[in-house]
Amino acid sequence: MNGFERRRAQKKKDILEAALVLFMEYGVQKPSIAEIAQKAGVSQVTIYNYFESKHNLAHEVFLYYLDKMSEEFKEILLSELDFPEKVKRLIFRKKEAAQEMHEDLYLYIMREYTTSPGHLREIFQEKTLPNLFSLFNQGKEQGYVDPNLSNEAILFFMHALYEYLQREEVYSNVLPMTEDIMKLIFYGIAGKRE
Repeated sequence: MNGFERRRAQKKKDILEAALVLFMEYGVQKPSIAEIAQKAGVSQVTIYNYFESKHNLAHEVFLYYLDKMSEEFKEILLSELDFPEKVKRLIFRKKEAAQEMHEDLYLYIMREYTTSPGHLREIFQEKTLPNLFSLFNQGKEQGYVDPNLSNEAILFFMHALYEYLQREEVYSNVLPMTEDIMKLIFYGIAGKRE
């Protein structure tokens, strides 16, 4: 990548980061292109040159956010931490993300997730599931996950959850339960056992 391409990629990332920060705090509707441009240190014209419209920018922020969350998950997974600590960090990160996110942005993300699931499905199939299997296999090896629990059963459960979360009456009410859902995924109904 030459210098021009690097600067262009950095400028696009700066715009996405600025928009994400504003969307997290105020939702998608409230921040104007002018406010996003000011926060990113670019002109409004630059934003339109890169994204054409606020709707396209919001969609790109959605994809950027998903990729960012996927990378954070992978960093935790590849760390030297033991299984319980990795699970704690994943649960804490989910709770933290849910608390940081403006409800309007969350609803926008879930609408995008259900109406154009291509990128999300790709991340889920190609990154999230293999990473979860790796995490659960590590938990089995360390004695924290039942070694008789098949990856097929885990896959069935994750797909059922994935499909259920695509329903508007579900995703519009799930944000306050994010931490509980993560605990159910990792510890089940019986809860954490020492």
